[in-house]
Amino acid sequence: MKSRFDFSAANLYLLMCALEREEMVRARPEISAIVVCFNEEENIRACLESLGWCDEIVVVDSFSTDRTVEICRQYTNRVLQRPWAGYRDQKAFAHSQATKEWVFLVDADERVPAELRGEILSALERCGNRYAAFSVPRLVYYLGRWWWRGGWYPDYDIRIFRRDLATWGGSDPHERILIKGSVRRLRHPLHHFSYRNISDHLRRINHFTTVSSGELRGQKRRWHWMDNLSRPAFRFFRFYLWKRGFLEGFPGFFVAVTAAVYVFLKYAKLRERELRFDDAHRPEFTEGKEQSGGRGG
Repeated sequence: MKSRFDFSAANLYLLMCALEREEMVRARPEISAIVVCFNEEENIRACLESLGWCDEIVVVDSFSTDRTVEICRQYTNRVLQRPWAGYRDQKAFAHSQATKEWVFLVDADERVPAELRGEILSALERCGNRYAAFSVPRLVYYLGRWWWRGGWYPDYDIRIFRRDLATWGGSDPHERILIKGSVRRLRHPLHHFSYRNISDHLRRINHFTTVSSGELRGQKRRWHWMDNLSRPAFRFFRFYLWKRGFLEGFPGFFVAVTAAVYVFLKYAKLRERELRFDDAHRPEFTEGKEQSGGRGG
């Protein structure tokens, strides 16, 4: 009788442990990963594979002309196509399509390493009810190295947030998530493969400085000489000396220079927009008006 009782008690204990583990799995908040993309066939597979642990993946594609959509459909049936509406509005739309309690925003050129995945799941289980969002550091891989130094790291950004406690603000290309509640920082970084090569880097600088100067102009921001004199110099100092980019050798010097060039071009293009506006609103010259003005003098 005693051995039979011991056997039944052991079975009951194992059953209770199994039920407790199942309850813990059910208790974990569900996560929707959202990805906005366009012509990202080189990056999107690795990105989506790193998100396989999420409960839902929503991809919003801007009518890619390569194999991006085909690849995405191998990983999720939530692939939506929508004309490009700007970084903020496109990501806000992706956010609106998520159905789970928590949303995880990931760019197509980013990867979620196992360490960050574990930290996210642990944080949601242990203290998710105390926070409205989590911010993560981003670690760039470029020119054959991880950029722990040189100005890009840690670049904390809110990426995990409660679906119903977040709205979108900022301006392109620097959109930001506005959170109603507390935000906690996580430790492990999101891996960011920003640029394929130097040519891609320079192409993106040209694109983003055009977008940024347009936003500045839209905000009625006026150009000043100091924008093109002091701001680029400070950016170089910050990247190369303060953030110790010089320890990376020539790549560190190159990144600091291009960071300064980015700032210089942004404000130079703002000035260009002002000059175009002034030209467009300059009174037209007519011979009759000039003669009339001469007689009046």
